[in-house]
Amino acid sequence: MTHPVSVKACLFDMDGLLINTEDIYTETLNETLTEFGKGPLTWDVKIQLQGLPGPEAGKKVIQYYELPMTLDEYDRRNVALQSLKWGTCEFLPGALDLLKYLKTKGIPIALCTSSNRSKFYGKTGHLGEGFDLFDAIVTGDDPKIPKGRGKPFPDVWQLGLKELNEKFLTDITPDECIVFEDGIPGVKSAKAFGAHVIWVPHPEAHAVLGDTEALLAGKGELLCSLEKLEKAKYGL
Repeated sequence: MTHPVSVKACLFDMDGLLINTEDIYTETLNETLTEFGKGPLTWDVKIQLQGLPGPEAGKKVIQYYELPMTLDEYDRRNVALQSLKWGTCEFLPGALDLLKYLKTKGIPIALCTSSNRSKFYGKTGHLGEGFDLFDAIVTGDDPKIPKGRGKPFPDVWQLGLKELNEKFLTDITPDECIVFEDGIPGVKSAKAFGAHVIWVPHPEAHAVLGDTEALLAGKGELLCSLEKLEKAKYGL
């Protein structure tokens, strides 16, 4: 496994990596599925949805469960159910400590999430200092990301790194970055970006991940928690 020669920046996904929103997504989607006599959502399906932009994930769910609704109806229902629960979001183990640590080390950090800006604020507004630590925040609806170029395409990471380089007047390259991810589309996008990947799947996802070594292809490592990150290994 290759490590970045010298880690000069860290880029983070958000949902399911830093905060427990994947559990909220499952909970609210199951409420909808139950109403239509479908479901429950299982991890073999959920794994395909993680990290995708909302509309793409919605299309997959409607198609897979044959839900009698349009994407707009599905989206409105989801927004209504989820907005009731975003206030219960909390940091996952090790996440806030890692962000604080990187900040004390002066390592630039960017958040690169598929969530749109309003969902981002809904999920994080009550979490105080944590998200103020980021030097750049890129959301999935950023107009600088071309339509249809969400994960597994690398555009969100490219934009995050561009913003860091502009802010710090640096010329950090992708191979000098670590990308932290929890979902398969995100891991693929990070590899396409050219970074080293720290992959931290949901504990319940491990059984359906498939050949993790083949997916990482020597470009990263799989951890069960951010708490397990060996910082010294990466010179952090």
